[in-house]
Amino acid sequence: MRKHKFVGFILVLSCILVCESYDSEKEAASAFLRWKSSLDKKSQSLLSSWNSSGNGCYWSGLGCNNHGRIARLNLTGYGIKGKLRNLNFSFTPRLVSIDLRNNTLTGDLPSTMFGLSRLTYLNLSINHLCGQLHPEIGLFTSLRFLHMAANNFSGSVPHEIGSLTLLRELDLSSNSLTGSIPISIGNLRDLTFLSLAKNKLRGCIPSSIGNLTKLNRLYLYGNLLSCQIPQEIGMLTSLTELFLSRNNLSGEIPDSIISLSNLTLLYLCENHLSGCIPSAIGNLTSLSELCLYKNQLSCSIPASIGDLQHLSILYLSENQLSESIPDSIGNLTQLREMSMFKNQLSGHIPASIGNLRNLTILRLSENLLSGCIPSTIGNLTKLNKLLLNQNQLSCPIPVEMNHINHLESLSMSGNNLTGRLPDQVCLGGLLKNLTVNSNRIFGHLPRSLRNCTSLQRLRLDRNKFTGNISEETGFYPSLRYADLSYNNFYGEISSSQWAQYKNLTSLDISHNKISGGIPFDLGGATQLHRLDLSSNQLRGSIPTSLGNLTLLFELKLDDNRISGSIPSEISNLKQLSSLNLAANNLVGQIPVQVGECFKIFDLNLSRNALSGGIPSQLGALHTLRNLDLSSNMLNGDIPFGLGELKSLENLLLSHNKLSGTIPSSFSQCLSLISVDVSYNQLEGPLPNIRAFQMATFNALRNNKGLCGNITGLSQCEPLVSNKKSKLNWKIFTAMIPAVLGGLFLTALVISFLFVWRARTRGRVGRRETTGKLFAVWSFDGKIAYDYIIEATEDFSSRYCVGIGAHGSVFKVELPDGEMVAVKKLHVTDDGLLADPKSYTNEIQALTQIRHRNIVKLLGFCSHPRHSFLVYKFLEGGNLSEKLSSDEQAREFEWTDRINVVKGIARALSHMHHDCSPAVIHLDISSKNIMLDSQELAYTMEGNDKCDVYSFGVVALEVIMGRHPGEVLSSPQTELEDLLDTRLSTPRNKELLVLIVKLAFSCTVTNPQLRPTMQQVAYQLRSN
Repeated sequence: MRKHKFVGFILVLSCILVCESYDSEKEAASAFLRWKSSLDKKSQSLLSSWNSSGNGCYWSGLGCNNHGRIARLNLTGYGIKGKLRNLNFSFTPRLVSIDLRNNTLTGDLPSTMFGLSRLTYLNLSINHLCGQLHPEIGLFTSLRFLHMAANNFSGSVPHEIGSLTLLRELDLSSNSLTGSIPISIGNLRDLTFLSLAKNKLRGCIPSSIGNLTKLNRLYLYGNLLSCQIPQEIGMLTSLTELFLSRNNLSGEIPDSIISLSNLTLLYLCENHLSGCIPSAIGNLTSLSELCLYKNQLSCSIPASIGDLQHLSILYLSENQLSESIPDSIGNLTQLREMSMFKNQLSGHIPASIGNLRNLTILRLSENLLSGCIPSTIGNLTKLNKLLLNQNQLSCPIPVEMNHINHLESLSMSGNNLTGRLPDQVCLGGLLKNLTVNSNRIFGHLPRSLRNCTSLQRLRLDRNKFTGNISEETGFYPSLRYADLSYNNFYGEISSSQWAQYKNLTSLDISHNKISGGIPFDLGGATQLHRLDLSSNQLRGSIPTSLGNLTLLFELKLDDNRISGSIPSEISNLKQLSSLNLAANNLVGQIPVQVGECFKIFDLNLSRNALSGGIPSQLGALHTLRNLDLSSNMLNGDIPFGLGELKSLENLLLSHNKLSGTIPSSFSQCLSLISVDVSYNQLEGPLPNIRAFQMATFNALRNNKGLCGNITGLSQCEPLVSNKKSKLNWKIFTAMIPAVLGGLFLTALVISFLFVWRARTRGRVGRRETTGKLFAVWSFDGKIAYDYIIEATEDFSSRYCVGIGAHGSVFKVELPDGEMVAVKKLHVTDDGLLADPKSYTNEIQALTQIRHRNIVKLLGFCSHPRHSFLVYKFLEGGNLSEKLSSDEQAREFEWTDRINVVKGIARALSHMHHDCSPAVIHLDISSKNIMLDSQELAYTMEGNDKCDVYSFGVVALEVIMGRHPGEVLSSPQTELEDLLDTRLSTPRNKELLVLIVKLAFSCTVTNPQLRPTMQQVAYQLRSN
């Protein structure tokens, strides 16, 4: 009886358990169905097997254990889109494995997930999950595998991660994690794989990392880690892959790293490591890849490197390694890629390099290597890239190089190589880049080059090549860049197939002996941005078809024998920034259509036989800096508009038949640096600006009657008239509305208002002044006005230091020793302000702006005779001066240039987005960028997209060291072609690449497609 009762009890208990199990699984299924309903429609259709009538164990992506409980969730790569937090894990306590990688899950982690105490595998990688990693993550004490890579998690790695002592793999890479690596990471002694790569982690690598003795792979690259690599790294003797690249690690490579005998991949590149490569590096005999590039490593390359006989990749470039390449390098017979460029390696290239028969890439450029290229290099028949440029190599190029038939890129420029190019250089038909410029190579071009249709970049310039150019070269349909200048090529330019050059952007055949005419079909190469045929023996006329080259920004045909007139189709070249037709036999008048090339900076038509007058339309070329019309037969007056070109720096009009007086408009052309108007028929006084007043007699001689205070010229006779009284009456009349409006108390009282920071008040007498003139709350305006007039000798051009669209800037030393910058506003011929609204706008703008990158306004003056503003003087000079001086430009390093660009961006972002109303500049140029701060002119009106465009131009000017006119329409230009050659190549190009990309985006034709300055400043700040 008792036995039957016991059996009955067991049956009842089993029934209860089964019922509970059934209810539990029903709740779990309901939880999954609720989550499904929260997903987007496409995701719901992908989970069609999930329905209320089915058994969850048979739904796609779900799996049950032996007891029928849902234990596994696997939707890898399903394309699920929705929020993970909508899945209530409280009803799925039996889950041991969750794999949801490669979906589009969003939001943060659900708190109910942390209750899954049985969970051993969790993979949420490659989603869009966000939020912080909460300390509750330490509750996953059964977890063996935790993968959460490629999401948007932020915040720090919680210390509680160290509680997951059973973890074997931890991957938190490619997120936005910050803070430091927790010391508790050392508790995870069973870890075999650890990746925290591509985050924003800072601080040091904790020494506790040495506890992870089972670790096979350690990835910490792409963070902001600093300090030295801890010696404890040598305790990770099971390590096979170590990636610490792209951080800020410093100090020497620890000697303990030599203990990692199982290491196959060692990547320490792109850090700030210094000292020597460990001499015992050869102990790492299992290494297949060694990457140490972009550090500050010095000393010589240790000979023991030759013991790494399994090495396939060796990257040592962009360091400070010196002395010679060791002969033992020839032992690395498995090597496929070797890069040692941008070091200070000297001596000969070892002949043993010929043993590296598996080598496909060899980069030894930008070193101090000398001697001959070893003939054994011909053994490297698998080479597709050979870069030996910018060294001191000499001797003839070895004929054994004919054995290398798979080359895609051959660069040997900037050496002293002689002899001939290998005949078989393009035998394999793969050559894309042939760069051998700046050597002493002679003879004919290789025969294989004539049919080398794969060519994209060809640089043969500055050698001694010879031969008929149409026979030496072939048809290159993929060509993008060609420079054959400074050689001895002769013959005529081929007249066919130019329309098929769909990618050609630059063609330079200057300084040869090319004859014949410019082929009409050349106008079919419509992608040309730069065309230079100067210094040849070209005849005939300029073909009108060149007007089809609408992307052209540089056209140089000077120093030839070209005749005929300048075609009016020149007006089609709207992007043109430089036009040089000098030293030819051109006749006729200068076409008025030249005045439609509104982006032009340099115009040189000198040494021709041009006649007629100078077109007044040239006065519309507001970007013009250099104008040379000398040595022609031009007559008539100098157009008044030329004097209104605010960017004009050099004006050469000598040896013509120009007559009349020099226009008074030149008195406001303060940008002008040098002039030459000699050998004309000019008369009258010189304009009162520095360029004329400081000119030499030779630049003014042999005219009809020029006068002025120049030795060799006669003094001008004083003019007596009632002009002054008329002028005063005009000023008085113009100021009546201002009086009625309450802007001034009287037209004869000097109103001198200043913006002050000091709180004290007091009047300052002229003789009693001992402190700073502008450091008090109020003062005698009459005294301050007199000081400035006296210090500048009534605004003499001798004190002028700059010119803007609205005024001229003078450097003034006050009696108390304080230096200020005084901006005198431009006036019309009647003595009235040229732009009074700009004046009031600038005052209004500067009184509201407080920013470290914007120059400080000290005060302003409104006076019948002079209106000006007073600023803090900045000793650094302006950006234009810095870049135009080779000596100063070489001292203007890349870091400084980047900081200047960032500062301009910050200033403009503040003006556009932090001021109300927004302040628009409209006059940004390198002349207005002061190197201690930014900006000298503002307005409250206009379109901020104009400022964005100007910022892009200035940013490129900073990078290039010159105005970027010729590249503004060529955003595909390679970075190497843009960098200022007066500086060494930068070690880290990433930020420069970003600046160039931003600059080009700022100068796109459609203003609506340009970014805001706030976006630009954010991008620069984030990087």
